[in-house]
Amino acid sequence: MLLVIHIVIALGSIIGTTWALLQPSKRSLQLSYALVGMTLASGTYLVWSTHSPLVASCTTGLIYICGTTAGLSIARHKLLQFEKLES
Repeated sequence: MLLVIHIVIALGSIIGTTWALLQPSKRSLQLSYALVGMTLASGTYLVWSTHSPLVASCTTGLIYICGTTAGLSIARHKLLQFEKLES
C-alpha cells in the first residue's frame, strides 16, 4: 500500500512541477516542494523498511530529483522574472 502512495505522490509531484513550469506562482512552487519532500520521505522509508537494493532505488531517485529540481529551478526563475517586470 505504501508503494502505491509513494507512486501517486511522485506522479503528483511531476504533474505539479509541470504545472509550476507552465503557470509559475508561489503556491504552485510551494506545493511542488512539498510533494518532492513527501516523495523523498516515502521513498527513503520504503527502501529502509523493505531492504531494497540501494543502487536501483538511488539511481531512480537521483534521476527523479534531477528532473524535478531542474523544473522547479526554471519555474522559480520564471516567477522571479515575472515579478521583476511587474514592479
